[in-house]
Amino acid sequence: MLKHLTFKLLLVVSAFLAFSCSTAKKASKSKKTDATEAAKSSGKKPDKNDPKPYNKVITKDAKSDEGLFTVHSLDDKFYYEIPDSLFNREMLMVTRISKTASGLGFGGGKQNEQVLRWEKKGKKVVLRVVSYNVTAADSLPVNEAVKNSNFEPVLYTFPIKAYSKDSTSTVIDATPLFEKDVKSLGLPQFRRTPYKVSRLESNKSFIENIKSYPRNIEARHVKTYAAGRPPSNWSTGSISIEINNSMILLPDNPMKRRYFDERVGWFTSSTTDYGLEDQKSKSLTYLDRWRLEVKDEDIEKFKRGELVVPKKQIVYYIDRATPKKWRKYIKQGIEDWQVAFEAAGFKDAIIAKDPPTPEEDPEWTPEDVRYSVVRYLASPIPNANGPHVSDPRTGEILESDINWYHNVMSLLRGWFFVQTAAINPDAQSPQFKDEVMGRLIRFVSAHEVGHTLGLPHNMGSSVAYPVEKLRDAEFTQKYGTAPSIMDYARFNYVAQPGDEGVALMPNIGVYDKYAIAWGYRPILDKTAEEEKEILNKWIVKHAGDPMYRFGHQQVGDVHDPSSQTEDLGDNAMLASEYGIKNLKRIVPNLIEWTTEAGEDYDDLQEMYGHVISQFNRYMGHVSNNIGGVYEHYKTADQDGAVYTAVPKAHQKEAMQFIQDNLFDTPDWLIDKTIFDRIEYSGSVERVRALQSRTLNNILRLGRMQRLIEAHTYDSNTYALTEMMSDLRKGIWSELRSGKKIDTYRRNLQRAHIDRLAYLMTAKDQRKAPAFGGYQKSTAVNTSQSDIRAVVRAELKTLRSQLRNARGGDSMSRMHISDAIERINNVLDPKVVVTKG
Repeated sequence: MLKHLTFKLLLVVSAFLAFSCSTAKKASKSKKTDATEAAKSSGKKPDKNDPKPYNKVITKDAKSDEGLFTVHSLDDKFYYEIPDSLFNREMLMVTRISKTASGLGFGGGKQNEQVLRWEKKGKKVVLRVVSYNVTAADSLPVNEAVKNSNFEPVLYTFPIKAYSKDSTSTVIDATPLFEKDVKSLGLPQFRRTPYKVSRLESNKSFIENIKSYPRNIEARHVKTYAAGRPPSNWSTGSISIEINNSMILLPDNPMKRRYFDERVGWFTSSTTDYGLEDQKSKSLTYLDRWRLEVKDEDIEKFKRGELVVPKKQIVYYIDRATPKKWRKYIKQGIEDWQVAFEAAGFKDAIIAKDPPTPEEDPEWTPEDVRYSVVRYLASPIPNANGPHVSDPRTGEILESDINWYHNVMSLLRGWFFVQTAAINPDAQSPQFKDEVMGRLIRFVSAHEVGHTLGLPHNMGSSVAYPVEKLRDAEFTQKYGTAPSIMDYARFNYVAQPGDEGVALMPNIGVYDKYAIAWGYRPILDKTAEEEKEILNKWIVKHAGDPMYRFGHQQVGDVHDPSSQTEDLGDNAMLASEYGIKNLKRIVPNLIEWTTEAGEDYDDLQEMYGHVISQFNRYMGHVSNNIGGVYEHYKTADQDGAVYTAVPKAHQKEAMQFIQDNLFDTPDWLIDKTIFDRIEYSGSVERVRALQSRTLNNILRLGRMQRLIEAHTYDSNTYALTEMMSDLRKGIWSELRSGKKIDTYRRNLQRAHIDRLAYLMTAKDQRKAPAFGGYQKSTAVNTSQSDIRAVVRAELKTLRSQLRNARGGDSMSRMHISDAIERINNVLDPKVVVTKG
């Protein structure tokens, strides 16, 4: 019996020693001893904010989702269990609108992107925003100065709720991060201002769900904001949107950068590096691109020029929601890029797949960052877009989801009809055959995929071909309608009846293959800096060849007429002349080609609108030659100027084209049989708007200033005074001939006076830097430039001509008298005194 008791005592002592030893080991491994127990042992009263035992926070009722963090949902709260290994790691947070109010953006639209870092500070977890705008290598002394000058702001702090049972992770309540109004994770300020958003209405906001995946966490939450001017549903006085925040772990091993060169268009990331040997801070810009690398076992094959499959392919999945009949066309558009990657040394670099069925993989979801997906959205938005998410440290594209809106087919139908129906029977009906629409879908799919590969729009591509070559079947079948599918070259509006076999749209072209090879072809055993010399040689090899040229997309004040949207060929006047001939063939057939028995005239109205829009595009293409400056990017080792004024003869040809085809009333557009079916009024106003839009474009401040500057340097260029005289003579030609001035011309002439009046009081225009190569503007000091003096002289000349005008009918004489009064009011404005 005594022996038995002794044995039991030894067991108890052993158990106690084992427990003590285990506790000691735990303490030595981590300082995360339970605060409550520590407080008890020290005699202190536990603080209510101290971490609690794990099972008191994450109870058995919690639903747990393992992934990057383990996400626990319990009683409308969401807890993040953060592994120790992920503290101080950098993660990319991308904020997108997933569902939106009518009139407020579109589903899938990116609102913000920022790098975050989770840190532990005592009893709190701190979430910081990390900037890569300014950098320096960690090993350099200047790195400390960079950190001190770029203190990382705190986005949010969380009290630690518990530690895991094995003390290797930390639990926080993440609910407030998405329930409260954290602006960088919700509706950004630029969205709030126009709608007069004042506050978050927390009683109408909630978390939809938070899901965890191996490399990302997706949080969806509905935000309702009080708004003084909501874009829709005014009676609510609020805006409700669903926001998706995607937090993605950045790679452990950053990809090698490839530095940007403006001679090859590319989406980029950038940083200002203070750690370089240059005697100033220097901005480094590098390509956004997928990580395509050669397998170790294939390096020798690659060096011999053999095509190799990359270590990791670019794979796109087609959304399960995509109608079956369109899937193959979207896939074809994706895999059309294989020929471009072959130029970079890879085969099967990009492939399209159907996603697994729910039965095959119930966990598969488009929100998992491991999968890039073409998302099919049942939306009335006539659009598609191809955004991507990239590592800001290197530009590595981590994933991309292409948003495909159902109504993009409506847009395609309109473009294809108005640009090809004159020569293409497949476009001469209200509905296209599936194979025709499928080919158009394939075209748009390839274009959007190009964006996700890193390529922006190349609007300089479409001027590479002589206009007459676009009527050549053999040429266009070989080269398409432009050297790049990334241009807005759309469809072949130049081709005329009889040009059988001509291609109607671009394919993956010469420029596309060149750009992909330039951006993706591995340069083995070279640093990013050492690559630059080789990359420059690849560009210089094709210098001067228009097929290899890149031209930015321009918005607003278009200065380079050789880099425009929606244009074709190397001469805007000739291309537009062919285009107008085709529109003149379409208009008489519009009723027949757009109507069906038993249907209304909605299609007729829509397609007539497309005709008007297409005609307006031609006028823009031509008028942008006036005051135009060609922009051809070069480096110091290349001969010739970067900027060159459009030749005077070309500008005068453009002016005459506008006078002949627009300012002389385009009677072919005025078809009463169409108007009788689609509207009770509006035809006169439509022509006035067309004419005044182009007139105002010609008389832009920036355009006028560029004419002044070019003539200052070279007297052989088109002078502003000459341009203004040519414009006046064309618009007011009846003053010389004595002809009757009809309704359309009277409207145009009043628009001319109104624009001159605007120029007399126009505010200065600042020079705006390019925003991603898009928005540029010429600086103009209106009170001190020649513009106001020239405009004043024009008004006086016109007034003199009006006073001497003879003939015309009574309405013409009334119009002339009114025009004189309008000019008098501009030159000598009456001061109106009001008595208070």
